[in-house]
Amino acid sequence: MRYLFIAIAATFFFIFSIGAQVTGAAQAPPESVFQQLQRTASGVRTLSSDFVQEKHLSMFKTVVSSKGRFNFNKPDQLRWEITAPVASGFVLKGDKGRRWHAHTGRTESFQISQEPVMKLVADQLLSWAQADFARIQKEYRITVLDDAPVSLRLEPTSATTAGFLRYLLVSFSPDGRYVRTVEVHEQDGDFTRIKFVNTAVNKPLKADLF
Repeated sequence: MRYLFIAIAATFFFIFSIGAQVTGAAQAPPESVFQQLQRTASGVRTLSSDFVQEKHLSMFKTVVSSKGRFNFNKPDQLRWEITAPVASGFVLKGDKGRRWHAHTGRTESFQISQEPVMKLVADQLLSWAQADFARIQKEYRITVLDDAPVSLRLEPTSATTAGFLRYLLVSFSPDGRYVRTVEVHEQDGDFTRIKFVNTAVNKPLKADLF
């Protein structure tokens, strides 16, 4: 489940970090917004950003926070890592993956096809990387909450996803060029907020990141 939430946050960050410009308040985004996103997505090659992740869990009185770094290299290379308080993360590259955790001190490689959860992460990533809005709109009902800055609410349409995911909130920077926060709200009331900072688009990335 944790990896699925990461995938949702990462893929929403990817697809909405490409210059969305929604004008005029509306209950549902106009088709032209998606057409614009699809056009702009074709020009995005890499993304990188620092992030702060806050988990608001009913079982804890305080917010559980962590920091990390996200890198994406089109079409199928993703590195998501927590850098503090405990280093951990994973890399997806083509049909292979690698993950690590400081507590165990272990790094292990795997085939994505043999890891159902990681395969789901990879499938989600590729779907969003291709900006397949026809499919995305089948999976989510999208509502514009605000247009300055843009804020969207996405509710899953499938019973499977709705079984654990209540809705997503995606908020943009004032100029609408990149995502500032993603919130993943679960059915039990818990939610995770990820704030992205120091975002760079099409910045060259070192090959050894992946």
